[in-house]
Amino acid sequence: MPLPWLMAVVLAVQIAFGIAPKADRLTWALENGPVWVGLVILVFTQRRYPLSALSLHLFALHSLILALGGHYTYAEVPLGDWARDAFGLARNHYDRVGHFAQGFIPAIFVRELLLRNTPLPRGGWLNFLVVSVCLAFSACYEFFEWWVAVLTGEAAEAFLGTQGDPWDTQWDMFLATVGAVCALVLLSRWHDASLKKVYTLPAAT
Repeated sequence: MPLPWLMAVVLAVQIAFGIAPKADRLTWALENGPVWVGLVILVFTQRRYPLSALSLHLFALHSLILALGGHYTYAEVPLGDWARDAFGLARNHYDRVGHFAQGFIPAIFVRELLLRNTPLPRGGWLNFLVVSVCLAFSACYEFFEWWVAVLTGEAAEAFLGTQGDPWDTQWDMFLATVGAVCALVLLSRWHDASLKKVYTLPAAT
C-alpha cells in the first residue's frame, strides 16, 4: 500500500477510536502518543529517508493495536475478554499481546536503522543488538509507566493495566524480548527483500 494511503488508514483508525473512548482521555492520549510521534516523523523523513514497505505496514499494524488498547484500556479490550472466557484464562491478555508487539514490531525498525547507518552486516551481532535495543526500549517504557503512576496516582491505573499481577512489569519486558526474537526469526528474509527496494544491503556473514 502506498505511504499516503497507509497514513490515511492510520489516521482514520486514530479518529475512529479517538471518538468517545471508553478509557479516560488521558489514558487514550498516553497510549496513542507514539503513533502521533511516528506519523510526524514519517511526514518529515520519508522523502529523503524512505523506510521499507514492511516497516511501514508494521507501523500501521502497531497503530491499530495501540488504538484498541487506548480506546478500551488494555485490561478491557473485548477481544481479550472473549479469549479469557473462551479459554478459561485468569485475566484479559490483550496487554500481553501489546507488549509482545512492542518487541516484535520495533525489532524490524531497529534492524533497518542499524543496517543502514552502521557497518554491521547481517548476522549474529546485528541480531544481538536488535534484541538488546528492544529490551532497553521496553524497560524505558516501564520507567515511563512508573513516572505516570507517581504523577497521576489512581488515574494511571487504566494506563498501567496490571490487573493485580505483581509480576506484570517483568512479563511486559519478557514478552517484548520474545517478540523481538520472533520478529528476527520470522521476518528477517522478508525484511531483506523489502529493504532492498530502498537500500543496498551489506553482505551477510
